[in-house]
Amino acid sequence: MSAGQAITAASGSRRLSVPRDPVRALQHVLYRAAKADPGRRFHALMDKVYRRDVLQRAWVTVRANNGAPGIDRTTLAEVEEYGIARLLDELAAELREGRYRPLPARRVLIPKPGVRDEWRPLSIPAVRDRVVQAALKIVFEPVFEADMLDCSFGFRPRRSAHDALQVLIDEQAKGRRWVVETDIASCFTAIPHDELMRAVEERVCDRTVLKLLRQILRAGVMQDGQVRREVTGSPQGGVISPVLCNVYLHRLDRAWDEADGVLVRYADDLIAMCWSRSQAERALARLTELLAGLGLEPKAAKTRIVHLEVGGEGLDFLGFHHRLVRSRGVNGKRGFVFLARWPADKAMRHARDRIREITDRSRLPRRPEAIAEDLNRFLRGWAAYFKYGHSAERLSKIRRFAQWRLARFVSKKHRRSAKFGWWVMSNARPIDLGLISLYGIVVAPRAGKPWRVRPNAGGERRR
Repeated sequence: MSAGQAITAASGSRRLSVPRDPVRALQHVLYRAAKADPGRRFHALMDKVYRRDVLQRAWVTVRANNGAPGIDRTTLAEVEEYGIARLLDELAAELREGRYRPLPARRVLIPKPGVRDEWRPLSIPAVRDRVVQAALKIVFEPVFEADMLDCSFGFRPRRSAHDALQVLIDEQAKGRRWVVETDIASCFTAIPHDELMRAVEERVCDRTVLKLLRQILRAGVMQDGQVRREVTGSPQGGVISPVLCNVYLHRLDRAWDEADGVLVRYADDLIAMCWSRSQAERALARLTELLAGLGLEPKAAKTRIVHLEVGGEGLDFLGFHHRLVRSRGVNGKRGFVFLARWPADKAMRHARDRIREITDRSRLPRRPEAIAEDLNRFLRGWAAYFKYGHSAERLSKIRRFAQWRLARFVSKKHRRSAKFGWWVMSNARPIDLGLISLYGIVVAPRAGKPWRVRPNAGGERRR
């Protein structure tokens, strides 16, 4: 009998004892130690970064993301052919002996989701560098997670965008209907390295780990054959960058006073929920002041104060458009007021652009059923996020657009009319070539109720 199948007796019954995940156990130890002593600075972390099981977990994370190659043009498939164990052993030796040197990241420009003619710089580290960053994140994250506050939601374990969105629902129900919305201009590229290192050093004093982090920050990016090494920024696209962003912006979180409103921060997107316009104006001034102290500034085009009121303009946050509406009255009674949300126009444009990519003419050699599978993969992910809202109408529009693009693809493939494409779709089995339905999946958010739907002990679904 293996250790993983050891049988222990407890409370008169037999149960299966499963060994703990050693990497997760390490993270729990680090988190508990940091939580128990808020002033503790960790001096021995490097030996955990190059631990073989930590590097193995880091590789699994990198492989699951299936990213593009860096400037060395080494793909994930080539790494697997080279030998994963061989690569990890080499990285462990380089880190242990202080010989590791990261390569510059490859800089590419990608279109911003739902925004035309705007591009976002993305830095793609080499595969081996992504593994090292993932290992550093495994060790770093629990140490700093112990300090994070409830107002922070982005890129944190067991927290999501929908947790942040629920705060909007709850706070507006209490009467906070003046909202300051903004985001930080070029946050990932504007964070000063020296100040970021000081924020890290509040919790970490291991000189070898700090040296490794400085090397990662100063590795630079290569674009058009030129390497640039900036003194600001944690490259967007780096595995460790979201954690470093939260570590730095934690300074803003802890300096915030709830007397200025309820702060909700998802990475570099921020809103403050306030009781009145005067409080909202104070909140905006305070946010601007705190960001200036961090060497950052709010993006002017996305900074404003919004009053949530029936018939008002509403606001966009985390992909949703939020607007205060009144329900229809029943039996002569006046309807109640609630904060409705549905996919924002930008999210709709992004969805349509992605559907166009999937059904593009360049993919005509592929089978229509394969195109339908790709559409389903996108639609499932998109709907899984946007179903938590009053989104039925917009989900139907996206599904209808996917139908139309698939029918058009079929007609182009067979060089027939659009009518022929629709005929194939309606007569195919399964119908629509297996395109999934988005009908009846919407979950309306409610104030004071958890957004997740969980099964109870009896197997029934409850909220």
